[in-house]
Amino acid sequence: MPLMLRFIVIISTVWRFGLDDIVFSLLNHPLSNCWRWLTAWRHRHPPAVRLRLALEALGPIFVKFGQLLSTRRDILRADFVAELVKLQDQVPPEKEAAIEQALQQAYGSAWQEIFSEFDPQPVGSASVAQVHRARLAANGELVAVKILRPGVQKRIARDLRLMQAFASLAQLLVKESRRLKPQAIVAQFARCLQAETSLLREAANCAQLKTNTADFPLLRVPAVHWQWCNDSVMVMEFLDGIPISRADELGDAINKQTLARAGIDLFFTQVFRDNFFHADMHPGNVHIDSNGNFILLDYGIIGQLSEFDKEYLLRNFLAFFNRDYRAVADMHVAAGWVPAEVDIQEFEAELRAVCEPIFAQPLKNISFGRFLLKMFQTARRFDLDVQPQLILLQKTLLNVESMGRDLDPDINMWDTAKPVLERWARQQRHPRQVLALLKKQVPDWLALLQDAPAVLRVLLQQQQQNQQRQNVERQQLQGLRFWKTTALVAITALLAGVGWLALSPLL
Repeated sequence: MPLMLRFIVIISTVWRFGLDDIVFSLLNHPLSNCWRWLTAWRHRHPPAVRLRLALEALGPIFVKFGQLLSTRRDILRADFVAELVKLQDQVPPEKEAAIEQALQQAYGSAWQEIFSEFDPQPVGSASVAQVHRARLAANGELVAVKILRPGVQKRIARDLRLMQAFASLAQLLVKESRRLKPQAIVAQFARCLQAETSLLREAANCAQLKTNTADFPLLRVPAVHWQWCNDSVMVMEFLDGIPISRADELGDAINKQTLARAGIDLFFTQVFRDNFFHADMHPGNVHIDSNGNFILLDYGIIGQLSEFDKEYLLRNFLAFFNRDYRAVADMHVAAGWVPAEVDIQEFEAELRAVCEPIFAQPLKNISFGRFLLKMFQTARRFDLDVQPQLILLQKTLLNVESMGRDLDPDINMWDTAKPVLERWARQQRHPRQVLALLKKQVPDWLALLQDAPAVLRVLLQQQQQNQQRQNVERQQLQGLRFWKTTALVAITALLAGVGWLALSPLL
């Protein structure tokens, strides 16, 4: 569909679902109430419901955008979040001929020699790609073949251009939208789609995660068949299981309590030990096999935190459970995430008001994800700029905790995560870790030492030039003072002479 025609479709959808009413309300114009009254006949549903329905009508790319928005609980109202989480990334599969053409483009006419069997009916179908079961001709191994939908990249590029235009317009015209930073949200969405549309990158993420978690007993990550992978097709080991939401079907074959604790331990290990975590762990991407092992699927979105971010999170969690809200407030200011001129006592009081009700619950009911969400929502009132990687972490934490409690309603999140956090903290302060960090920095220090003479020479030259400039300016200033003094004396003498001449006849 051409760009202009797609633009017309979007505008007509906005009108059909009454989203213009939401825009006019944000404009806060005197005519907004009048407009809402004139168009009230279209409003059969609340604004949040209308937004969800409009995104569904606009197709898979906008559905994915709505799913991203649903993770931004730090900026959206609760009613909008509640509706957007209902969005499902399920679309009809591509026709068999289109999939065969995609394989032809990826492998040439030899693709039928690669797979002795290929099931044209997908086992999973989403907006960006779909997965088929196949068998390798070389060794008869059962594999999963993930294939990008034909033309999806062009459709994504087209819709992103329109989203960026609408975001720029909103940020320019709607004052309230500037707090939501629509351009930044669209940019984050574009990065997520870029990650999901490169299957070679996803294959690399899968391989890295398999290496990192090789010592984890209750997790299976598929092996990647690199010789058959490219940007549009990914071939990996086929692992059979059922979604974690259907774990009851396995009955006594699995230990739910053990699985729940293993899932929490796995996530925090990925975050703090490996610094490489699966950031899309919703129930559809987490399966369980008949032996009670986790199977992770869909490796397009991976999260990573800097050492500073990890240290920040650990200290915040510890201060939070110690109810040391002043420490939490100080850490936000020290990190530069809250303006230095903020009233630290007011910030501390706000944190206490938000967090104390959490401690009124049993410790087992306390949620890391909801704690982070409360932190973001509170700090936003003090102009906190939440980092994208922490949004990913908070979203994934909510998913992991929800799945953990579905398996074991009595799980204590803090007791389960605490050993991982303490182990990471000890490792960070262990002399071996400090020595490794120093060894890692040695090349940088050597490079600095090599450059030091040249840098020192430049600094000395700059200092000499500054000194010479100051001397010239001082001489000019002294000359200026001399001429000012001379001019003042001359003017004084001239005035005295004129006065004498004027008064001399009277004397």
